[in-house]
Amino acid sequence: MPDITWEKPFCGEGANCFRLGTDPQGNAYIAVAGQEDTYLTDTREALRSLIREIKAGRADHLL
Repeated sequence: MPDITWEKPFCGEGANCFRLGTDPQGNAYIAVAGQEDTYLTDTREALRSLIREIKAGRADHLL
């Protein structure tokens, strides 16, 4: 498992909570809070776009 530094969990209005992380190489990660060993990784911009949609309430069902 990469050495990931996780941020505090973000929880939407529903029960979905997720965490964002980065590793020393600059890769970005996203995981459901409490399940950080099962994560998605992609470019920072791709994850940033997904996060914007989640925070806007349009994509929280994806997690």
